[in-house]
Amino acid sequence: MNPVAESPTEFDELLQSLLGRCAAADSNALQRLYELVSPILFACVTRILRRRALAEEALQDVFISIWQQAGQFTAVRGRPMAWMMSIARYRAIDLLRRERFAPMLVAEPPDGRTIDAESEEESSAAWLPSAELMQRCLALLSDQQTHCLELAFVEGHSHENIARLMGSPLGTVKSWIRRGLRSLRQCLEP
Repeated sequence: MNPVAESPTEFDELLQSLLGRCAAADSNALQRLYELVSPILFACVTRILRRRALAEEALQDVFISIWQQAGQFTAVRGRPMAWMMSIARYRAIDLLRRERFAPMLVAEPPDGRTIDAESEEESSAAWLPSAELMQRCLALLSDQQTHCLELAFVEGHSHENIARLMGSPLGTVKSWIRRGLRSLRQCLEP
């Protein structure tokens, strides 16, 4: 059965059925669900995480969560694909946060050359991969700035929606985003 060839209603019904079977501990249903939706969920987490290995880890965690929480899905509250996408998005964002706060040890540049004490700070920024430099720069932001930037640029929310989600005035949210972007730009400039 090809999900693309089916109508959205038939696909939703199939996913609902598979989730119901997963809730009843049917591992064959989980395998079929994986075959149908893993490419979509993998694309979602890859777009957020931008690293294949981390996206693969996230996808595995997503399917563990789907297996464990399948009984909590109710069609009245939304479509099954939207429910699984939200699990995937939140897991990817959790991994981003974990990576951002993970300690980074910098021993020597990847090319094997040595660093003298005077030029250590200059040269380490030159050879750090852009993801690590970005993580260091993100760590300099306030929690509100980081959260607003994630909501805006990772999840694609509008400023108005972010203000509603954060429970803060629109002007404050816009300021957090503007100041956060300015700080990132200053940190990332050579």
